[in-house]
Amino acid sequence: MVQLSFDAHLCKTCPTGDCLVKCQYLDVDREKAGEEMVKISEGKDSFVLQDCVTCYACEEYCKRGNHPFYLITERRQEKGILVAPRAITRQWVNIGEPQGKYKVGKIRDKVLSLGFMPEYLESVKGELFEDLMPSYVFGQEFFCNVVYIHFADTAIIKQRLPRVIDHFKSLGVREVVFMHDECYGAFASLAPAYGMEVPFKAVHYFEYLYQRLRDLRDKIRPLRLKAAYQRPCSARLCPDKHHFVRDIMNLIGVELVERQYQDENALCCSGILSLCFGYDIAHDVKARNLADMVKHGAQYCVFNCPACQNTLGAEVAKMGIRPIHMIDLCRMAIGEKSPNGVRPT
Repeated sequence: MVQLSFDAHLCKTCPTGDCLVKCQYLDVDREKAGEEMVKISEGKDSFVLQDCVTCYACEEYCKRGNHPFYLITERRQEKGILVAPRAITRQWVNIGEPQGKYKVGKIRDKVLSLGFMPEYLESVKGELFEDLMPSYVFGQEFFCNVVYIHFADTAIIKQRLPRVIDHFKSLGVREVVFMHDECYGAFASLAPAYGMEVPFKAVHYFEYLYQRLRDLRDKIRPLRLKAAYQRPCSARLCPDKHHFVRDIMNLIGVELVERQYQDENALCCSGILSLCFGYDIAHDVKARNLADMVKHGAQYCVFNCPACQNTLGAEVAKMGIRPIHMIDLCRMAIGEKSPNGVRPT
């Protein structure tokens, strides 16, 4: 049976309570943090179960690897604590239902997973991806379903994720490069936390991009611009890969502005907040995040997650900051795109 591995003793002996103390949406001191996590682990009620905004950050803050956010999500579902109206949750769950309409390219030992985000179909072109393409997969059959922890629905993940693993296994792939943090996190964090065996090596596409850029170093022309990075909530599931943001920026000559809301202190794009928790909190988070980018002189806002870019892209543009996906920024650096989006002649 698929079941979360969680050690309540680690919470009882935690010296920091960082999982809740560092939370940017709850006001909790160290003593209270320990008490509440123990209560949650014992199946008792806690205000955390009502007030958590599903930013995933406690997964990163817990340095003991005890998966506090997965536990919070489990308890919410057990207690019937709705994060969003049932109709919205049902709609999202239906979107990810396998339909048998997936796409696969010419599969080799190493494959590129586009998850279920059609935006990536247009992104994975040019020299950055020529050693992978056309070995790719796309569609619900290869969709990780991790997004449903935003909706306190781990049951659907535990039902579908083993099937997704089986789909990859049936292809006989040895290595999978994931184009989205959530998909990578599914196989590097969530699946192991629930005792699911992953029969291939999961690779975050940032790590892949960094290596490709090193291979193409002779083609890189430093961009010499200042950028803010919009870190997605799903990046919290793979914090050990976050260093590649700076590594890539350094390689292509982009100055990552030092601002308040970055790295561990990053703010959500606010998309899920407006959907599930109301426009007041979403507006506050968005306003502080944008003001922080402007204050520190960012010329570009670099996105990783297409959903984040859909949420904030137009907003940063209104502030005079150009929105751009990490892939397009890298393509600019090797001459495949110009700043106005047209390939140089």
